[in-house]
Amino acid sequence: MTRKLRVGVIGAGIAARHLTGFGWNKDLFEVPVLCSLDEDRGKALCEEFGIGEYTQDADSLFARDDLDIIDISTPPSSHFELCRKGIESGKHVICEKPLFGSIAEVDEMGRILARFPGQKLMPIFQYRYGSGLQKLKLLIKSGLAGKPFLTTIETHWWRGPDYYAVPWRGKWATELGGGLLGHAIHAHDMLNYVHGPCAEVFSYGATLVNPIEVEDTAALSVKMQNGSLATLSMTLGSRKEISRLRFCFSDLVAESILEPYTMGRDPWIFTAGTEEHQARIDEALAAYVPGEDGYTRQFELLHKAIVEGKDPPVTLQDARNSLELVTAAYYSQRTGKPTPMPIAADHPLYRSWLPEEQRAAAGL
Repeated sequence: MTRKLRVGVIGAGIAARHLTGFGWNKDLFEVPVLCSLDEDRGKALCEEFGIGEYTQDADSLFARDDLDIIDISTPPSSHFELCRKGIESGKHVICEKPLFGSIAEVDEMGRILARFPGQKLMPIFQYRYGSGLQKLKLLIKSGLAGKPFLTTIETHWWRGPDYYAVPWRGKWATELGGGLLGHAIHAHDMLNYVHGPCAEVFSYGATLVNPIEVEDTAALSVKMQNGSLATLSMTLGSRKEISRLRFCFSDLVAESILEPYTMGRDPWIFTAGTEEHQARIDEALAAYVPGEDGYTRQFELLHKAIVEGKDPPVTLQDARNSLELVTAAYYSQRTGKPTPMPIAADHPLYRSWLPEEQRAAAGL
């Protein structure tokens, strides 16, 4: 009989989607307790998802010995400390994006995890598990894609004043960044998931849509370590919301759907250069067995990793890759120069990508 893992959830916003993912994995997980400072939303989620206990004391979750996992779905500025407490209390940790506020914190968490080798930290990148993107990964693994040339990614969404009425949004101190960090990071993770790490970025960023501190529009040109190129655009000022990923290889082009929040899902279009190669692609895709996607699939894979003692499906290094791109983009915007990666400890933004005045106020 499969062992159920017990989860304590912290948060009551995006946590609702996590709870849906756990709900679709009822044989693998149960959620006995939810913690949130927002009593109305927290208790409403407890009622909706049949959670027996509500609390506003996060430390009480770390102190319990009947929980296997702490799920962190709080504002970004709280992530590192909550993750640290979760790991040091002997529990596995799931944490929403963006994982942390600097590459230094990612590396410090790596050192913490090294002291607790049995514990796993899994960042959230649920878009990876859409069937469309998984089919592309299958074709690459099968050798049917060929040499990578160019990737284009558009994250064109709409966020108006109501969105920023939430006190922690739109501010460097609490949201830690703008659309590059909080919105396009999923699509940019999909770039790394397909091609591996980035090598260099040149970036323009601007605040054009709302009167906020952080960027809501950006354009990036990227060199990948595998030799291919990518162009990434992000805006929160698109009245027609779309997400689009387009991967050009020597032997095929893969194009996503345009739905803004599920662009990894089918139906993707895979186009070969010849009829013969199209037949090979079609044959490979016909053998693909679809399954769950999104949070449901990521949580399912985490359960398997914990039971088998393997790495989680999304690792700390995966989060580092995505945050390196963000860090390098911010540095390029401020210097007007291309910025190489990886980001090492001697980089000016290693300890924080916040603007200089914000870093000074935070003592960074």
